[in-house]
Parts: sequence; C-alpha cells; structure tokens
Amino acid sequence: MAERTRPSTSTDQPRSPRQGVALAILLTCQLMLIVDLTVMNVALPHIERELGFSPTGLAWVINAYTLPFGGFLLLGGRAGDWFGQRRVFLLGVVAFTLSSLLGGLADSAEMLIAARALQGVGAAAAGPNTLALVAGVFVEPRSKARALGLSAVVASGGFGLGLVMGGLLTEWFSWRAVLFINVPIGVLIAVSVRRFVGESLRRPNRLDVAGALTAVGGAGAVVYGFIRVAEQGWGVVDGIGCIVAGLLLMVVFVFVEARIRMPLMPLWLFGERNRAGAFLNFFLGPMITISTFFFLTQFMQTVLDYSALMTGLAFLPMACSIFVMARLMPMLLERWGPKPLVLVGAVLLVAGLLWLIGLSSGDTYFTGLFGPLVLVGLGGGVGFSPLVVVIMTTVGQEDAGVAGGVLQTMQQLGAAVGLALLVTIATMMGGARGGLGHAAFIKGMSSAFVAAAVLAAMTFAVGLTFRGRAG
Repeated sequence: MAERTRPSTSTDQPRSPRQGVALAILLTCQLMLIVDLTVMNVALPHIERELGFSPTGLAWVINAYTLPFGGFLLLGGRAGDWFGQRRVFLLGVVAFTLSSLLGGLADSAEMLIAARALQGVGAAAAGPNTLALVAGVFVEPRSKARALGLSAVVASGGFGLGLVMGGLLTEWFSWRAVLFINVPIGVLIAVSVRRFVGESLRRPNRLDVAGALTAVGGAGAVVYGFIRVAEQGWGVVDGIGCIVAGLLLMVVFVFVEARIRMPLMPLWLFGERNRAGAFLNFFLGPMITISTFFFLTQFMQTVLDYSALMTGLAFLPMACSIFVMARLMPMLLERWGPKPLVLVGAVLLVAGLLWLIGLSSGDTYFTGLFGPLVLVGLGGGVGFSPLVVVIMTTVGQEDAGVAGGVLQTMQQLGAAVGLALLVTIATMMGGARGGLGHAAFIKGMSSAFVAAAVLAAMTFAVGLTFRGRAG
C-alpha cells in the first residue's frame, strides 16, 4: 500500500494561549499514565507485606496494568478515529480515575490486580488519543514537531518521575497514596478537556474485535506462561503451553490484520524504515527499563535496607538525566537525525547495564548505583525520546490515533513481556527472592541485567537501520 504522509508546508503559525492550555492538559494526562507504569515499583515491598503477594506474583502488580494498557491500545486508538478522539479520551480518563480510587481502597491482592487491570483499560482509551489530540491541536509541521517533542520529554521523564514520586508518597503516607493521587488529577483533566480541546472528525466503521482479542490474548498468555515458569520451573506444562499458545495467537493477529479492511494495526505503518525501527525500539526499550526498575527498587529496600523515600530519591539522577536529554531532543534530532542518537543511547544503556551486573550487598550508593543510573538515564533519554517524533510526523492526522496506539502498544507490551521474561531468568538463575536470601536474589538479578544488556545491544542493531532526518 502506498505510504501515507501528511503534505508538508513551509508556514508555521505562532502558538495561541488556548493551544498552550490544551497542550498542558493533554501532557498532564500523558504524564499521569506514564508515571503509573513505574510509580508502584518503589511500593512493591510494602504491598507484598500488606496484601500477601508471592515474590513472583508481585510482578502482576505491574503487569496487570501494562497488559490491558498495551493490549487494548490499538482498539483505543482506532475507536478514537471512529467515534471522536476527545470522546474516547474522556471516557478513558474517567475509567482510569475511578479504578485508581478502587485500587487505593483494595484490601486483597485480587482486588488490587483487578483495579490495576481496569486502570490499564482506561489508559488504553486515553493514551493513544492523547498523542492524536496533540497532533490535531498543532497543524503546522514545525509546531507539531515541537509539541510532539515535548510529549517525548514527558514520556521519557515520566518513567523516572514515577519512581521518585512512588518513594515520596509511600514514605510520607502509604503505598495507597500512589493510586489516590490520580483521582484529583483525573477529575481536573476530565473537567477541563471539554473546554479547551476540540473534538476531531469522526470516521465511523466496524471495530476490529478479532484483532483486539488476539492481541490481548497473545500477550497475556505469553506473560502468564513466563510467570508460571518462574514460579514452578520449565517442567510446568501449563506455563510452556501458555507461551506457545500466546505466540500462535500473535501470528493469528498478524494474519487477521493483513486481511481486514480497517485493521487495528495497519501493516503499512511498518513500511517506512525509520518508523518501523522506531516501533521495534519502542518494544525493546521498556523491556529493559521496567525490569531494571523492578529489580533495583527491591535491591535497595531488601538488600541495602533503604527506606521507600531513600529508594525514590536514589532514582533522581536517572530521572534528571532522562529529562535533560529528552528536552534537548528536538534540537538534536533536527541537526543529526535519529540514527546517531539511537546508537549513542544504546551504547550508554549497555554500559550502564553492564555496570549493574557487578552489584553486591557491600556496595554503597555511589560505588554501585549512582554511575549506572546516570548512564541508563542518559541512554534512555538519547535513544528513545526521538522515536515519538519519528513516528508521529510521518503519518497524516487521519492515522494519528492508530499510529499513537501502535507506538504505545509496543511500549506497554514490551514492558509486560520484558518483565515476565527477566523475572523468569532471575528466578531460574538465582532463585530471586523466594525466601532464598540476598545472595540468591543478587545472583538472579545480575543474570537479568545480562539479558537486559543483550536487549540494549539489539536496540543498537536496530539503530544501524535508520537513515536521513526525522519528519
């Protein structure tokens, strides 16, 4: 199918105050959704003790959010194109806000996981339409690129900010506060979006239900299979069976998308080299970062005996590194294009992960953590921030919703699959947690960092395929 791109123009209009307010509302929502990917990490030891999670089952506190978030993003993006991006965005914000309240009130592991899953569904409706509405507010190419660049800053900085906020809220109040904080923010967004953000044109059509079910079912089965293997070992039949079934469902998903008239994931989106590489690295990147956060928050609190506050503040250098580099991305991307930035980011990321392999119980913060956290932050900021601009400036507004959905789908499913995979590796190699002591946990964690470094090297290989300038 022919490449779909928005016709370019040399004109550029100044941003109006109304556009500025609209952008602030949309970026606040994006920040809230991204923060919730990591804000729970610091609270995990407290949640484990209070609600009785098993060590491997604790991964579900994260994956119960990322799986439906990633699995239904494509449906959320396409629903926005068909029923109105603002309308679907608003429904998603309301669902996310109510489920955050439910999660904060949870009195059992099952109730918390259910609330996190509902949060993921709400985020799947709001997330892709956030990017689509940003692209719709700013029509001119240069102003759109700047707005999407700010979106990339928020997306990158939100990961680190979530860890710091999680530590502060857990220490000063309770782990429940990391969920309750979403309620007033969500209400404010829901009230203000109708006034400052216009509705997009609707393109009614049939929803690709078969695509949505195979996408969610495939990713869910793979993640469940890996967690079952982590709990019981490779001899457990249902774990291996779920992994195989999940992979088969993903094949069926691609088969369905290739043949349906209005697919959730139009395969032509992967026909342009830079955009295809950006999508792939958006899958690989969260596999690395979410898993790194998961292990390091537990290492700091269970091995180094940090408080939740100290753990959150320990991630501050990384959060600052991500934010600073992401803020510079529009300028760097315009001058150098995506390829050198992705390559440099991958090298920094690999270096930070290789440093983390040597962590031990005898390390102090500055001998074992500060340096690699800065490197991982710089690597993430340089290597992944340009990808939003690469993707969203190479599609027209009529496909902005589905492109935003595919982008964030790769991000969320990468996080879910990566966490399940690396938790399995850590458990198999060292018996991470599980009552086997600090030495076993550290050994398993180091093995997971080796695997993460391999994944980071794969992002370098993808970066070699990039060409030209973004946009």
